[in-house]
Amino acid sequence: MGLNQNLLEIIDKIEKARISTDRHRIINLVVASKYANTEQIAELYKCGQRAFGENKIQSLQEKSKDLEDIPLEWHFFGTLQSNKINALLRLKPYLIHSLHSYDIALELNKRLARDNLSLRALLQVNSANESSKSGVLAYEAKDIYHKIQETCSNIKLCGLMSIGAHSDDTNVVKRSFETTYKIYEQLDAKILSMGMSNDFELAIKCGSNCLRIGSVLFA
Repeated sequence: MGLNQNLLEIIDKIEKARISTDRHRIINLVVASKYANTEQIAELYKCGQRAFGENKIQSLQEKSKDLEDIPLEWHFFGTLQSNKINALLRLKPYLIHSLHSYDIALELNKRLARDNLSLRALLQVNSANESSKSGVLAYEAKDIYHKIQETCSNIKLCGLMSIGAHSDDTNVVKRSFETTYKIYEQLDAKILSMGMSNDFELAIKCGSNCLRIGSVLFA
């Protein structure tokens, strides 16, 4: 099957999960383009897809440059290191999904303020409490979210991002999504970025309104 058919099938699954859960919710799809080359991204653009996300700043730099003639919406998913902040800001991403600590928020805000810039971001929550994942822990997420809002005026927090628990047990994954959703409900937030290729339907049922899907599109 071609990319167009793969995209249509993913959208169909998203719609079925959305309608069975909440007909009024709008769900945004961000294609995880680390699995794609520039030709495939351009093809998906022709199919109507606009938002793409990368985990590595160098990949985002290369692909956005190669595709600069196409009005794409670029997102950043990866763990942001302080020594990479300047490189990322030069790329002017639409949204950072992975603001993973208060300390990195302070560093990011300092660079933004220096250049009189602002940037949309999501606070990453490690709701499964897994050592392999970045993000703030669930019990501190609400306080850190408000702290960033109060002290980092150049960062425009829009919501939360979380990666589902690394488990074959659906109930464990579901609990990690539900934990993040409960935090999201307590915030003045618009975006809840949960769900990837292997669990996006479950994430929708748990309240997600933004999905990061890649590998199944390019299989």
